[in-house]
Amino acid sequence: MGQTVRVTSTSLDSVVAAAVDDARAAAEEEAPGLVGDHLGVIADDERVVTHLFATLDPAYRGWQWAVTLARVPRGRAVAVDEVVLLPGDDALLAPAWVPWSERLRPGDLGVGDLLPTQAGDPRLAPSYIAADDEQVPDVAYELGLGRIRVLSFEGRVDAVERWYAGDHGPEAPIARAAPASCATCGFFVPLTGALRQAFGACANEFAPDDGKVVSVDHGCGAHSEAVVVPGAPVASPPLLDEFRIDVVGGPLGHEPGSVTDTDTAEPFGHS
Repeated sequence: MGQTVRVTSTSLDSVVAAAVDDARAAAEEEAPGLVGDHLGVIADDERVVTHLFATLDPAYRGWQWAVTLARVPRGRAVAVDEVVLLPGDDALLAPAWVPWSERLRPGDLGVGDLLPTQAGDPRLAPSYIAADDEQVPDVAYELGLGRIRVLSFEGRVDAVERWYAGDHGPEAPIARAAPASCATCGFFVPLTGALRQAFGACANEFAPDDGKVVSVDHGCGAHSEAVVVPGAPVASPPLLDEFRIDVVGGPLGHEPGSVTDTDTAEPFGHS
């Protein structure tokens, strides 16, 4: 394995550069049995150099032990400044760190979690400058009413593009196979404000989009007018025989509770 000699504007100190054994001993003290071949030497400063050794640790493939040595002016003894494990050119490295705001994905928020928003979030704007009515901002600002921030124009555009291109827009497979659009469905509840003309919420508990925001040209098989089932027939009212009379006792000698046909019964006092 070839050695690397990296010389900067500072000349390589020959005494410290020759102290390979001292550098190896310092590395072995940190990682016994894991120090490999000497890979080279780098001039860091006047009378200061760094020796590089391959690591034999299989978990750190391509990494190098870097041992920095130095000596005092006119001195022959070297001292160990630092021993660290550094990645080489072909080292296996972890992915670059990404801020939480860029790592977050939909669905990551759980019960009890708090999701901070930046003070300058472009999706939000102060409520007193984002109202549609010109008189509303002045009144709300003076009285201190309403939300502190609302969706900005950029925030609305971002939401519209995301919703329209997602599973609740017109290009979803279920929408392409639907018999009609959500705009003509009785379960469609339009949103208010600037998004009213394009989006609403589904209120059909049997629809896959129940409780979700859908576009007006979305659709599914649970459309209120897709298949209208005729109602069950209504039973006719019972027929009452109004020509019979229940007689509760009388002078004709009938037993109490008997029924007499008024058309055949003779009047009282006639045989």
